[in-house]
Amino acid sequence: MLNKRILYIEDDADIGAWVKEDLSRRGYAVNWLTSGDRAAQYAEAADLVILDVMLPGLDGFTVGQRLKKTAPHLPILMLSARTAVDDKLQGLQFADDYLTKPFHPDELAARVEVLLRRYGSAASQALQLGHITVDIGGNLIIDSRSGEEIALTGKQLQIFMYLLKHANRILTKEQIYEAVWGEPYIEGDKTLNVHIRHLREKIELDPSAPVLIETIRGIGYRVKL
Repeated sequence: MLNKRILYIEDDADIGAWVKEDLSRRGYAVNWLTSGDRAAQYAEAADLVILDVMLPGLDGFTVGQRLKKTAPHLPILMLSARTAVDDKLQGLQFADDYLTKPFHPDELAARVEVLLRRYGSAASQALQLGHITVDIGGNLIIDSRSGEEIALTGKQLQIFMYLLKHANRILTKEQIYEAVWGEPYIEGDKTLNVHIRHLREKIELDPSAPVLIETIRGIGYRVKL
């Protein structure tokens, strides 16, 4: 868990206590506030924010919107007893996830883990990979020779970022497809192969002899750092 720091804002003492205890037991460093008054101050040191909607003073929607303006790359998970679609849509206009109460602690922990993986502690850092520079936080691929951005389609960018997040690991076609498309992979489907080919045409010096994205014959692909 590497002691990731969570800012948790919840005014209900009972809920707050057991959520903090559970997340702390899982290895997170939890800073628990009972209102959003000092949220911006504590958010500077946080890797993720868990934010309840119903708070004294400023409500969670207002607090969350302000945090996103000052720290756009800080993931926010909203908690609420409100189940109305309008409330969820309002929260998801700025938040990265929305969980309704009551919830199981395992589900909360799973969502926290997903958000932390998605953003990563080094999300704002640039990564040099051969002749390209990858700005992970900004989702930008730059040709280091010219300084120009290499424009990728949404799926191409998702595939490449997924490979980077699991750098040095061999990923199966099934793993990549299901992570990017969010649906079961059907054996023999060539969709991923086509996207990889077009991706290589944009980022490889020689697409016919790729070095950035390796093909692991009979298994899948790998990016080595």
